[in-house]
Amino acid sequence: MSTLTRVQTANAPAAIGPYAQAIKVNGFVYTSGQIPIIPATGDLIEGGVVEQTKQVLTNLSEVLKASNSDLTKVIKTTVFLKDMNDFVAMNEVYGSFFSEHQPARSAVQVARLPKDVAVEIECVALTD
Repeated sequence: MSTLTRVQTANAPAAIGPYAQAIKVNGFVYTSGQIPIIPATGDLIEGGVVEQTKQVLTNLSEVLKASNSDLTKVIKTTVFLKDMNDFVAMNEVYGSFFSEHQPARSAVQVARLPKDVAVEIECVALTD
C-alpha cells in the first residue's frame, strides 16, 4: 500500500479548509489550487490578473519546494480563470515561470473562485 504524505509549508498560504497544500504519493506531488494570498500576511495581493498570477505561481513554487520538487518537474497544471478575457495576461506571466520547461496544461473559466480572485492554479509534479 502506498504512503500518503501531507505537505505543509509556512511559505505558502495555509489551507482555508479541511485539505492539504499538497499530497505526495508514489513519486508524485498533487497540489491543491493556489490563490494569490501573501503567505506572511494572509492578505490578497493587490492588483489584477498579472500580479495575482505572479503570486499564485510563487505560492505554487513554495509548495513544490516543500515537497522536494520544483517547477521544472511539473507534469500538468490546471489554470482556473474568473474571466477568460484574462487569458493572454495570465499566459504571459505563466510563460515567464515555465519558459524552458512547458508542462501540459488546461485552462478553464469558472463561475467563481475562493475570495473572488481572478486566478487559481494547481499542478501535478514529480518528487523524490
